[in-house]
Amino acid sequence: MVTFVDRVTLHLRAGKGGNGCVSVRREKFKPLAGPDGGNGGHGGDVVLVADPQVTTLLSYHHSPHRAAGNGGFGMGDNRSGAAGEPIELPVPVGTVVKDAAGEVLVDLIEPGMRFVAAPGGQGGLGNAALANPKRKAPGFALLGTPGWEGDVYLELKTVADVALVGFPSAGKSSLIAAVSAARPKIADYPFTTLHPNLGVVQAGDVRFTVADVPGLIEGASDGKGLGLEFLRHVERCTALVHVLDCATLDPGRDPLSDLDVILAELAAYPVPEGQTPLLDRPQLVALNKVDVPEAKDLADLVRPDLEARGFRVFEISTVSREGLRQLTFALGDVVATHRAELADAPAAPRVVIRPKGAEREFTVRVEGGSYGTYYRILGDKPVRWVQQTDFQNEEAVGFLADRLDKLGVDDALFRAGATPGAAVVIGEGDGIVFDWEPSLSSAAEVMVAPRGTDPRFAPSNRRTSSQRREQYHERMDAKAEARAELEAERLAQQGRTDEDDR
Repeated sequence: MVTFVDRVTLHLRAGKGGNGCVSVRREKFKPLAGPDGGNGGHGGDVVLVADPQVTTLLSYHHSPHRAAGNGGFGMGDNRSGAAGEPIELPVPVGTVVKDAAGEVLVDLIEPGMRFVAAPGGQGGLGNAALANPKRKAPGFALLGTPGWEGDVYLELKTVADVALVGFPSAGKSSLIAAVSAARPKIADYPFTTLHPNLGVVQAGDVRFTVADVPGLIEGASDGKGLGLEFLRHVERCTALVHVLDCATLDPGRDPLSDLDVILAELAAYPVPEGQTPLLDRPQLVALNKVDVPEAKDLADLVRPDLEARGFRVFEISTVSREGLRQLTFALGDVVATHRAELADAPAAPRVVIRPKGAEREFTVRVEGGSYGTYYRILGDKPVRWVQQTDFQNEEAVGFLADRLDKLGVDDALFRAGATPGAAVVIGEGDGIVFDWEPSLSSAAEVMVAPRGTDPRFAPSNRRTSSQRREQYHERMDAKAEARAELEAERLAQQGRTDEDDR
């Protein structure tokens, strides 16, 4: 039965933004009193919160799909839609959040830290918010944008000051149970500990945490035993304690050979960039089980060799509690020294926040294939504006054209070599495909047209010069024919009159 999980994949879906409303206020004696469509509500976020009361990712192992609420639609009478309900997911302190590519998004190392893993969609503006002196009664509203949807990976790295490492059955669990209130599983067979255990130790005025890491064996870096699966939990530790079994009955094993194997496995573990390698951190040696006479003799024998190699050595017994006080106070000194160094360390470099206008808001990429060249526009604003556009409404499409023109998209397409009628795609993948016509970027706000329509999309009825010339000649020819007919009728009438006179 699974009781400890330190790696999970979360399938998150943030809430969608609500659509804006198209409405015109109607009152007595004021049938068209102006637009009053409300805005749509924003979609709910999915937020990860570092909670000290949570110690495992087990709940997300069983229920990895989490979704936030959608925003409500805007309504008439300037009523905005309700915001979507966000959800907060508590995770253990020390959880690392990664994206699908394996890049670290955030490291939740402090209690109470919050990270918006899936931002909700933006609510669309109603026609009341889109009205201005030139567009007094918009016949369209903006649609809500979809929320973020995808996978994030959670990886738990235990936050502890001291890590106990050693072979299976070396007495690590017994040691953490003897020096703290932790009650890990203890048995007389290897690999009793299947997940890290945490304990809090008080040594004088110093309080620190100790992590019991599952046992390592030779070849762990190649996948033997539990491998290096749980060594990520010692990455944040200040000091390492090598717990060596002086009473082992396995042939070919002794404290010195066990230590060499553990050091080799620790050296094979790559720590993240910027962190101190495991073997460069303070290391202490605890010769365990000295309550056994043969183990005591062996500890006395190997202690000089270990001290000659630069280790501080403590002979301990978790049964008789011999040497535990000296070990805990030595660890307290190491932890206190490290904390003092962190307090005296220079402050982190200041983060420079650049204004949004300092970076290019979109890019134009020329692509092509067997079907010809097309131009792809990439950027947060153009993609969001396309998502907000109702393409069944001509006025909304004209508004999109004006926004893209003000952003400088037309100029960028000209510089990229685009010609009228070229295929333009906005967004990744299939995206939205347009036949680009620069003439659509004229000032729509000064045009007078019924609500919901844009005269730029209507067929042009203006005659060309050749058509006007042809029509002029047709009129002149018709007038000449009419004069000729009148003249012929006059001459015929005059001839009949002369005959009557004779």
